[in-house]
Amino acid sequence: MTEVVAALIWDENKFMICQRPAHKARGLLWEFVGGKVEPGETREHALIRECQEELAITLNVGEVFMDVTHEYPDLTVHLTLFHAAIKEGVPQKLEHNDIRWITVEEIDQYEFCPADVEILTRLKDTFADKC
Repeated sequence: MTEVVAALIWDENKFMICQRPAHKARGLLWEFVGGKVEPGETREHALIRECQEELAITLNVGEVFMDVTHEYPDLTVHLTLFHAAIKEGVPQKLEHNDIRWITVEEIDQYEFCPADVEILTRLKDTFADKC
């Protein structure tokens, strides 16, 4: 099983989503920024590293929002989504095809990676009436 971390980054009532590069597995689907945990890394350190590599930002990592296990045809991931905030930098598209800030109400307008579906349902249930 592959350990994966991702960030739920809010700006007012919108959160960040990133579009995967076309040439990668699940290309052009939307996801939360993040990536694989390397051997010897904590999940929090992996998330900080991935966001520096992919967006040129430094994060403050908060509490876990939720975690899910998802089986893709080519791998099984255990995904932990952390609440996070940008400490330094402005997000740049270093690896992603696109970056967007969306409201909970706009989730259904985007095609997300299957591992994120359960998370998105919880986001809608938790925040839809608060935003």
